[in-house]
Amino acid sequence: MGTITLDRVSKQFGTQVVLEEVSLQLHTGRVVGLVGRNGAGKTTLFRIIAGLLEPDLGSVAVSRGVTIGYLPQEPQLDPDRTLGEEVGTGLADITSIEERLAQLSEDIAERHDTKGHEELMRRYDRLHAEFVAAGGYNVKKRLGEVLGGLGFSQDELGIRVGLLSGGQRCRAALARLLLQQRHYLLLDEPTNHLDLDTIDWLERFLTSHRGGALVVSHDRYLLDRIAESIIELEDRRIRSFPGNYSSYVRISQTQALAQERQYLRDKAFIDKEQDFIARYHAAQRGREARGRRTRLQRRLEAGEFELERPRTRRTVGIDLGQPDKQSGTVIRGDGLNKAYDGKRLFAGLNVRVDAGERFGITGPNGTGKTTLLRILLGKIKPDDGQVEILRGSTIGYHAQQVEPLTATHNVVEEVLRLRPTWREAEARSLLAQFQFRGDDAFKRVKDLSGGEQSRLRLLRLLLDAPNVLVFDEPTNHLDIPSREALEDALRNFAGTVVVVSHDRYFLDRIVQRLLVIRPETHATYVGNYSDYVRQTQEAATAREKPAADNVSPAEKQKAPPTTTPPQAPAAPSKRLDTSRFDALSIERIEELLIEQEDRVASLQARFGDRDLYRDADALARLRDELAEAQQELAVIEKAWSERAESL
Repeated sequence: MGTITLDRVSKQFGTQVVLEEVSLQLHTGRVVGLVGRNGAGKTTLFRIIAGLLEPDLGSVAVSRGVTIGYLPQEPQLDPDRTLGEEVGTGLADITSIEERLAQLSEDIAERHDTKGHEELMRRYDRLHAEFVAAGGYNVKKRLGEVLGGLGFSQDELGIRVGLLSGGQRCRAALARLLLQQRHYLLLDEPTNHLDLDTIDWLERFLTSHRGGALVVSHDRYLLDRIAESIIELEDRRIRSFPGNYSSYVRISQTQALAQERQYLRDKAFIDKEQDFIARYHAAQRGREARGRRTRLQRRLEAGEFELERPRTRRTVGIDLGQPDKQSGTVIRGDGLNKAYDGKRLFAGLNVRVDAGERFGITGPNGTGKTTLLRILLGKIKPDDGQVEILRGSTIGYHAQQVEPLTATHNVVEEVLRLRPTWREAEARSLLAQFQFRGDDAFKRVKDLSGGEQSRLRLLRLLLDAPNVLVFDEPTNHLDIPSREALEDALRNFAGTVVVVSHDRYFLDRIVQRLLVIRPETHATYVGNYSDYVRQTQEAATAREKPAADNVSPAEKQKAPPTTTPPQAPAAPSKRLDTSRFDALSIERIEELLIEQEDRVASLQARFGDRDLYRDADALARLRDELAEAQQELAVIEKAWSERAESL
């Protein structure tokens, strides 16, 4: 097992200390989540591990043979290359080996029957083995599987990178990195600009990636699914927690509560002792007071007390206000149809949102979710159908493509622009609810982070005191504490909420009904995102049951007993038995290795078929089949390695 070891690493920029004596050990084969507030130093830590930034103090050691791949939040791509050319650079290592093999072939042909011929053949065999291990015979399949999984079609490969959207460029950079097949991956917000299907594909990729990864993400659902442990970076230091994100939250809250209680007990004891010492040090009980002072000082120097109040998971306090209550159906859309450039987004779509309800909309990119919102708000017209909005509804709309803030204004001025009769103190009081305190209230808009600008836009939205809130991807650019604060505020909001989101954790905490729009289909489910997943799985099981019920009693008696297949891919066995390959030559094992790599690549390519995700049963079977194929591949690889080392 390879390791990446950080030993007492420190880093500062100017007078700002970002990391202070950070020690950390990362192991290949494990996926770890890294959490912390925006600006806590997560990207700095990544750049140091990747070797792009030198620490001021301390050291970073990487095990021999471990290669590191890094995906930054803002990846750099060549705008003059096509998508296919730029993503293809991720295969540069294999291309280089191919070129060297071709050159060796020419050298062997030229030096046939010469003294150096055998040495050239040995070099060729070693290089060819390296080519096979790198998956050289599966390049096209890997390329198709990765591009398809990340939502690219073959028609898009010829598009110049400079013409791609920001989201497409981020996905292209992720595809390029995954094709490089680095042992250890550093992924900084990899799910930015990904929809539900591509996030699901990335989850499967990471859980099957044997090299390991460190992942920075505000996607708590993703961290729950893939992370085996969580590292928290706060106040320049790190703490490690076993388990996924939900486990981290439980453990950190329990620890904080225990430390808080210990702090209060220690503080009460110290205050009591110091009070006694102050009262009696010069009185009749002076000897006892001096003895207590000596013992207290000794214990303080020994570090026996919790002297600092423990850190808590601070949240941004957001009060959405309590609007006048409504009753009945607030928004109704009947028989809605919409198409653009001959492409149908949805047809026969019915939507009903009742007063006080929290209604969610989700689905892959390109299915018309934002278009539907704009139709419901009357900003664009449907091709067919009609929309009604309850009289007396005041709607606040938080769009993805928002009205720009005034770059030269400071935060207070942006509030006063909408409330010119307010005093500065009133504006600052409201800003404090959104974590703009002290000097932050006077930051220029152009200097705000993406999350700070999102909070400011939300604040401006609420100044109109709407009783219906409509959000399009409201958690974009927000860190986890800000997301949690928004969730708490929406849960306490007495008005009506309609929200489009790919944030599955957010949907789980917020929505009471969920509309899922997919190409050529749509359906509404009672409950949150997890309820939707459960209901689709139950529906798939119910479709199987009638077929089983049609089997005659006699046939059932003849049929062998069956077992329920696993719902998730089986984890690879820690002990790989290679004894069945003992009688085979290394050449035959190599052939089997190539065949099995082709099989795995073929199965992975099938995940690029969007229609697959409409059939939960077929998806489960494919996952099980891939897990078994990957397990067999691991056994053959081990057998080949053992035989190669013995030669």
